[in-house]
Amino acid sequence: MKKENQSIYIKTKDFLVSGEEFSLLYDLDRELLVTHPQPKIESLSKYYESEEYISHTDNKKGLVSFLYQFIKTNALQNKTKLIKTLNKGEGNLLDIGAGTGDFLKHARQTGWEINGVEPNKGARELASKKGIELTNNIDAFKGKTFEVITLWHVLEHLPNLEETIDKIEKLLKPGGTLIIAVPNFKSYDAKYYKTFWAAFDVPRHLWHFSRKSMEKIFSDKLTLFKTKPMIFDSYYVSLLSEKNKTGKQNLIKAFFIGLRSNLTAWKTKDYSSLIYCFKKDK
Repeated sequence: MKKENQSIYIKTKDFLVSGEEFSLLYDLDRELLVTHPQPKIESLSKYYESEEYISHTDNKKGLVSFLYQFIKTNALQNKTKLIKTLNKGEGNLLDIGAGTGDFLKHARQTGWEINGVEPNKGARELASKKGIELTNNIDAFKGKTFEVITLWHVLEHLPNLEETIDKIEKLLKPGGTLIIAVPNFKSYDAKYYKTFWAAFDVPRHLWHFSRKSMEKIFSDKLTLFKTKPMIFDSYYVSLLSEKNKTGKQNLIKAFFIGLRSNLTAWKTKDYSSLIYCFKKDK
C-alpha cells in the first residue's frame, strides 16, 4: 500500500520474466525507492524462474553469462581480501543470499568458518555439489552470532526490510563487521537508462538504495566506516540495460556508458554499485 510520504519516482517493468509493470515509490523518510506493488512472499519465487537469472546458475553460455561469471571469479579474491583487511584474521562468517556457494567456498579456503543462507533450491543444490551446505532461511541461525555477515547484492531482494535488518543486526557479534553490496539508483547509468536500468530488476528487487538511505536504515548500534565502489558493475549493468532498451547487446555503447558512469562517480561518489562496511558497537 502506498504511504503518504511516498510519491512515484519512475515506472518500469519486469524485463526478465513476466513483463508486468511496477512503480518505484520514493520513500522520503528513508530516502530509498520501494517497488510497488510488492508480490506476496509466497509468490516471489515465480519471478526467479528463468534460465537468464544468472546468480542462481553456473551458466557460462552467451556473452552476458560469460561476463557475469568472469566478473564473479575476479571478485572472489577481492571480497575475501576486503574481509581479511577489515577483520585482521579469520573467524565465523555468514553469507546471506549465497547463491551457488562460490564465495563461501573461496572464504573457507582462506580460513573462514562458513555458514550460508540461500532460498533458491536449485542454487542450494549446485552449492551442495561444491561441498557447501546452505540453509534456506535466516531464522535457522537464531541465537547464534558471527564475526562477519555479508550480503552481496542481496539486501534489495529481502522482504520485510525493517524486520530483516533487525534479525541481521542481532546475528552480528559486538565488534563484528557487516558488509553489504547494493546497486545505487543515484548513479549516472541509472539516470541515463531510467526505466530500462537493469539494476531496478523489478519485482525481484523490492528496495532500491542510495548512499543516504544506507546510512538511514540501520540502528545506531552500527557505524558505517567504509564505502567501496564496484567498478565492473557499471559495465555489466549497462550491457543488460542496453538489451532492455533496444533488444540488443550493444557492447560498445554499454562500455562507454559504464565508463562515463565511473568517471562521473569519481567526483560524485555515486558509483553504479557500492559496498558498505559497518561495524557493530562492542
